[in-house]
Amino acid sequence: MKLLVIDDQAMVRQGIVALLTQADPSTVVLEAGDSAQGLAIADDHADLDVIFLDLALPGMGGMAAIVEFGRHRPDVPIIVLTGSDDPQKVRQAFELGALGYVPKSAGAQTLLVALRLVLSGEAFVPALMLRDGPTVARGRAGRLTARQVETLDCLRLGLSNKEIGRRLGLSEKTVKAHVTGVLRGLGASTRSEAVRLARQVGAV
Repeated sequence: MKLLVIDDQAMVRQGIVALLTQADPSTVVLEAGDSAQGLAIADDHADLDVIFLDLALPGMGGMAAIVEFGRHRPDVPIIVLTGSDDPQKVRQAFELGALGYVPKSAGAQTLLVALRLVLSGEAFVPALMLRDGPTVARGRAGRLTARQVETLDCLRLGLSNKEIGRRLGLSEKTVKAHVTGVLRGLGASTRSEAVRLARQVGAV
C-alpha cells in the first residue's frame, strides 16, 4: 500500500506517517508540504492508493487541490484530514470529489477506519454530516463515463469488484478506480447509496 500525506506542518505529517506505518509496517507513506508538490508526487507514482489532504495549505488551497487531483489522478481517492469540522466545508469537500473527511481532533482509530472504508470502495462520512443527512448531488449522473455507467450497472446487481472485473474484462484495481469514480460522480457515500441515487435520476 502506498499513501500520500499532504500537510504544510512537518510535525503533523510525521505523526500521521508514524500512525499509518505502525498500523501496517509494509505501508509506504510519501509526504508533501503543499498541493503543487503533492500533485508532482502523485504524477510520479502510478501505484498510489490514497491521498490524505489538508485543507489549509499555502498556495493552492485544499478545496482547489481536490479538483486538481481529480483531474490528474481520478483513480486515487482523497481523504480530507483537517482541523475544520465545519459541516459546510464537509459538504463542499464531498461535492468536489473527496471520499473521506476526518477532523484532526478525531482519534487515531477514526483515521484508520476511514482508510479501510475508502480502500474498500466506500466513503467515510463524519458523524457531524450524518446529523444533516447525506450530501448528494443528485443531478451529476450525466458526468459519468461509459465505463463508470457499466460499473454502476454491476453495482446495481450487487456484484463484488472481482465479479465486476470478470464481467467487464478489467483488473480489480481498475474496477476499484471506476467504483471510486461512480461514488465521486454521484456524491454517494456507499455503493448501495450510489445505486439508490442513480435510480432516482434514472441512470440505472
